[in-house]
Amino acid sequence: MSEAEALFDILRQSADADAVAAIERLVREGTDRELCRVNALAFATKNHLNDDHVIGAFLHAARLGLFEMSWNVLCPGCGGVLDANATLKTIHQGEYSCALCAAGYEPTLDEMVEVTFTVSPRVRRIGAHDPDTLPPWEYARQIFWSSGVDLPDDAAFAKLVEEITIDSIELPPGEKATMSVQLPTEFVIVFEPVSHAAHFIDVKGEPTRERQNLSLVFNNVRAPTGKMEMRPGPLRLSLANGTDRRVLPSVWIAGDKLHDLLGRRRPFLTAKRLLTNQTFRDIYRTETLDIDQRLKIMSLTFLFTDLKGSTQLYERVGDLNAYDLVKAHFRVLTDIVAEESGAVVKTIGDAVMATFPTPDRAVAAALRMREGMRSLNDERKHEDLLLKIGIHEGPCLAVMLNDRQDYFGQTVNIASRVQNLADSRAIYATGAVVENPDASKVLANTGLKPEAENVALRGVTEDLTIYRIP
Repeated sequence: MSEAEALFDILRQSADADAVAAIERLVREGTDRELCRVNALAFATKNHLNDDHVIGAFLHAARLGLFEMSWNVLCPGCGGVLDANATLKTIHQGEYSCALCAAGYEPTLDEMVEVTFTVSPRVRRIGAHDPDTLPPWEYARQIFWSSGVDLPDDAAFAKLVEEITIDSIELPPGEKATMSVQLPTEFVIVFEPVSHAAHFIDVKGEPTRERQNLSLVFNNVRAPTGKMEMRPGPLRLSLANGTDRRVLPSVWIAGDKLHDLLGRRRPFLTAKRLLTNQTFRDIYRTETLDIDQRLKIMSLTFLFTDLKGSTQLYERVGDLNAYDLVKAHFRVLTDIVAEESGAVVKTIGDAVMATFPTPDRAVAAALRMREGMRSLNDERKHEDLLLKIGIHEGPCLAVMLNDRQDYFGQTVNIASRVQNLADSRAIYATGAVVENPDASKVLANTGLKPEAENVALRGVTEDLTIYRIP
């Protein structure tokens, strides 16, 4: 039995069988391109599988060494990968610049950091393991653009490339070259994807027969994007590669066809979603962030629960019975959180703090939690477990606290205080949650009508509209 077969046998013991079978087929039959920076959500859709099952299977596969996980900082404008990282720890909090878009961005975990999976070279060798051997446009497909850019198939892509490209060249390390091109009356970009360099040429005015000249040097220092005006006509472009890798400069027409190409998008696995995945938290419990990192999340939904009257419960049924009952309640809550694409961040006494990527998932989980407690109480024929639930959505910071990945900010504080408002069996949620369109649909399908009231919360300047979900 080969090493890969042995690892897949182990993987089958810890991940969804259908997802593992699909991944094994991918490794055995997939093209090199399909095995580079796998988009887990697109893979799930293509194979008609559950997203969370696929994510869980790839996470276990990465842990076993079948795949390598990459945390890629993306440009929200063009979808280019500005930085590829083996771990989230190496993403810095400062600004990342995109030469192609001539813009800078502070990274957020919502849509600017994707997580992809590339087959390990110990399992199968592919071209992307040595990216400097890839053909220029295949390099752009597999290495420069993220898995969230929905590129057309080979024939359509080749046709589009031909339409937008005036000329291109492959330049080895330390080499120089000259390109002679005819500038059209268009906005033109000289772009180099390996060193992430760009130079903009605004071509306008009367055509000229005189040769114009432009010299560009590619090096390992990301210089500001250059811009200049030129007239339609001949251009002599002198290029020098000062890096230790080949470079792939191209001259593009920055018209509608290029903008349409850069605007093609599909869903991808964001860092935010992965941090709210229970399998990820279980596997990578202490390996996520560096102690001094504070990475922004623009929108995350927090759910807090607590048992009402737990002290009286211990007094009434005794420590041992109460402990077993509280453990059973934790199992129910944890299973529901995971099934709704959430993750338990921590437990504090009898309380749970959980996160969800969207408000509707948190609302669905809360409703199921309430029913779960009713079922446990029915089994015991006693109202022992009375669950208080609070939900809020908003921005926060992903941080490391007490050697575990946690969250910090006013959104977390508000969610905790909303839970403190709840009485037994009631779910309290802020307007940010209940008024979310998808969460509203979840509530509408249950026939429940939230009741609004303005509430003053400690540490919050203005009153908040809080909804009680009966």
